[in-house]
Amino acid sequence: MSAVKDIRRKVRRAQTIVPFGVGGIIDLRGESFVAADIRSWAARGERVESPRLAEKLRVEGFRSPPVIPSGKAAFASRIGPSYVRFPRWLFCPQCREIQFWRSEYEERDKQPTCRRCAGRPQLAPMRFIQVCRAGHMADIDWRRWAHSRSEGHAQRQCQVRRLRFIATPESSGLEALRVVCAVCRAGRTLAGISQKNILEQTGLQCPGTHPWQPESDEADPCEETPHAVQRGASNVYFPITHSAIDIPAPDGLPEEDELTRKVVDHRLWPDLKSAVGGPVCDALRLVIAEQCQVSEEFVESLRRRHAEEVPSMPSAADSDDDLSIAEWAAFSVPGSVPNSKTFSVRRTHLGIDHDEAESMLELAASISAVVVADRVREVRALEGFSRYEPSSGDGEEGVGGRVVSVNTQTRAQWLPAVETYGEGIFIAVDEERLSAWERLPSVRDRTRRIERDLDASFKADRLRGKSGPRLLPRFVMLHTLAHHFIRQLSYDSGYNAASLRERVYARSHTQGSELPPQAGVFIYTAAGDAEGTLGGLVRQGQPPNLAETLIRLLESAQWCSQDPLCADSTGRSLANLNRAACHACTLLPETCCEIDNALLDRTLLIGDSEVPGFFREVVQAALEESAEAVDLP
Repeated sequence: MSAVKDIRRKVRRAQTIVPFGVGGIIDLRGESFVAADIRSWAARGERVESPRLAEKLRVEGFRSPPVIPSGKAAFASRIGPSYVRFPRWLFCPQCREIQFWRSEYEERDKQPTCRRCAGRPQLAPMRFIQVCRAGHMADIDWRRWAHSRSEGHAQRQCQVRRLRFIATPESSGLEALRVVCAVCRAGRTLAGISQKNILEQTGLQCPGTHPWQPESDEADPCEETPHAVQRGASNVYFPITHSAIDIPAPDGLPEEDELTRKVVDHRLWPDLKSAVGGPVCDALRLVIAEQCQVSEEFVESLRRRHAEEVPSMPSAADSDDDLSIAEWAAFSVPGSVPNSKTFSVRRTHLGIDHDEAESMLELAASISAVVVADRVREVRALEGFSRYEPSSGDGEEGVGGRVVSVNTQTRAQWLPAVETYGEGIFIAVDEERLSAWERLPSVRDRTRRIERDLDASFKADRLRGKSGPRLLPRFVMLHTLAHHFIRQLSYDSGYNAASLRERVYARSHTQGSELPPQAGVFIYTAAGDAEGTLGGLVRQGQPPNLAETLIRLLESAQWCSQDPLCADSTGRSLANLNRAACHACTLLPETCCEIDNALLDRTLLIGDSEVPGFFREVVQAALEESAEAVDLP
């Protein structure tokens, strides 16, 4: 295994999930590494409690990498995730020689350097690597690439194959970069390396491994076509993450349910579930029983009940029902769950009186509830990743990339996760107004056209996990509202946009379901440190700040620098899943959006000449008031 031996690099804890989670590439001071799977994690990783999310993902629990101490203690033992040097083909920027770096070349806390040049310049990683749809990633065999167009007998029989990576000023682009054998002078430029089947035509195959696996021990037969990509390209790594807001259990549970919750939430419960009997199982059962003040028979009955359950992987139809319903109830009806150290919400209002301007009155009629969250806790877990193409989420062959688990050897019993604390604003729109608006033929037709593109997309199953079985107009409208809300709060609250996240509650339910309709958005901080609790969002959620923020975001949604191209679009972004939405007006950093900047449309928010937006009356009233306020000569 080409491991990073005796080298210490620091990564923020939140970054071990996204963007530098298992399988992700990280560049540090000219070096390139990839995160190994969770088998390399230390056994004493800190447990992260999130029973609802664990039940949804069918795992026993979550672990977070421990904080590495500062100073000399950081070198005492490796307690964080392992990162492997990748790619292993490195070149010297002076002599241009390419070297295949091995673990025995590593020196403690030193960067790789050229041993031939004076001054020992630092070696740079090669720009291109190979990936496949099965999720494998490997170095390109540059020896074979350089000799793939050998002409003479000496070149074809060359065994030494010392390589150089030459940049010629006579050409431009990839044609100027050439890999040359220093012995037989065979060589080939990088022109065309990004073509779809170029590596297969060159005779290169996928080794069926990941960079942290020894090729001889853990290689899987892989028939997928390898593709050459730049190591920093966006299609190298598609992480699959899940998150849940920590919702306290409601008061007044039956006594048996309270005891069950105490046992299941015990820190040793995952160990007891995985125990196979013997003295260890007896000791764990005894400790849990004593600390939870229940009988050992009660603990054993819960363990047997868990063992009898046949674990099944969640399908797209299951998706987020269990999570969104509890969160919607907690936010829409404050007081339905008790406040705690990790969850504290309170109802507030827009602060609009009856003698306010018409735009404010229309806004108040459209918003049914405002709740500020003084403190929330979110758990974010990494389930796996895919490469070259995003996973469709349904597991079918030939559709999207294959999902690679965070444990590449066996089924993961636990997942890496981080917990973040922050604050947020929840707003719910009036259900009666919203239902009447959704029944308008023009609104239904526009949403139906978006849904047709969604059905044809490889992301259909994953996105329907958020929107529900049917794409409702409220989902697209509220999702667009959440994006503009974040953009406006980044100006008003003191947080940058990348520190904020959205949760859209507007999913449809299966026919005949008695679940309550959802219609709201929750904007909250997503920072993993003290920045998440500065109080800026709570302040903006208080009157009169929130009403002014909402009016400003609706007015700004009226204009885009790319109009009329943006406003008149019949399909934008990947798979044409957006309409009037682009980077200039609506799209956000990837960390903000829960569905990859898809299913967005400003028209359903503010309207146009053909489709009335839900907040059209608010915008028109605001524009008329602005016009009246202008003092014309």
